[in-house]
Amino acid sequence: MQQRTTFQAKVHHKLLLCMLFVLSTSCVASIDTVVLSLDDQLILEQGSPTRHTVVSDDHPMAVWEKSHDDAKGIILFIHGRTWSGLPDFDLQMEGEELSLMDGMLEQGYGSYAIDLRGYGKTPRDASQWLSPTKAAADVVNVIRWISERHQDTPIHVFGWSYGSVISLLATQTDSSAIASLTLFGFWLDLDGKVNKDSEDKSLEKRINTAEAAASDFIVPGSISQRAINGYVKAALAADPVRVDWRNEHEFLGIDPSRIDIPVLLIQGEFDPIAPTDLQAKLFTRLKSADKSWVVVSGGDHAAFMEMPRPYFISAFSDFIDRFNP
Repeated sequence: MQQRTTFQAKVHHKLLLCMLFVLSTSCVASIDTVVLSLDDQLILEQGSPTRHTVVSDDHPMAVWEKSHDDAKGIILFIHGRTWSGLPDFDLQMEGEELSLMDGMLEQGYGSYAIDLRGYGKTPRDASQWLSPTKAAADVVNVIRWISERHQDTPIHVFGWSYGSVISLLATQTDSSAIASLTLFGFWLDLDGKVNKDSEDKSLEKRINTAEAAASDFIVPGSISQRAINGYVKAALAADPVRVDWRNEHEFLGIDPSRIDIPVLLIQGEFDPIAPTDLQAKLFTRLKSADKSWVVVSGGDHAAFMEMPRPYFISAFSDFIDRFNP
């Protein structure tokens, strides 16, 4: 009982400090950093990411931070179609190293992970829909906020799967605060066709499933079953309902000839979602002369959580190390 009381006192003390910080700090660009619930207090107590609320076009966006006291650079991670920032980039399992945010922290980088509208701790907006241009605009706003928060430091952007195409749209919209762009699991056929939605398209609000959560782990033996089970549990807890997208034809507005910042393209050797021909189309059309294409041997669509994780982190950090002041 005494241990529990002491722990509660620590939590209450942290909450009081957070409240005093919020009250004593003026809001910049309509952005607040808040601790909202007992769950969030416990997250802080356990040393997990700090939750920020960034207002983008009048909508509150959850942004998670893992800071480094002497960071040589800052990264923003952008998640994929189905699951939000923390299951994807900060999966915690005792005895296993799975978190990409932690991996880059060890390389000297502070990082943030966004929850797009409807994902994780970010609510849906009044329309109930998410679209490519809306997601890209939110990413641009969050990048600006992070850069300003770090004395106008340019940010390294990392997009996984759907996050890769959202990152491309955001970059061609405004790359002024972006230091580099890393894309993993790029899946779009730039010469393909995406049908426009009908005006009466209805919301599905489909329930996410354990099978869907485990589907990115493709190569047998590349990750423990315990870790897969942990990912499934974390993903379903964070995102029980699938986000509804519309106007996905907007992804075909991606124009690689407008991307002139350094780009790293990472491909998993056995990733069926990101085949070589689609990587080649993007890579050859990028305007930037400073571009690299790395194939992760033995990797699939979730390579940064699997056995190739050390090589993945090394390739990523080696690339962005070149652009730090």
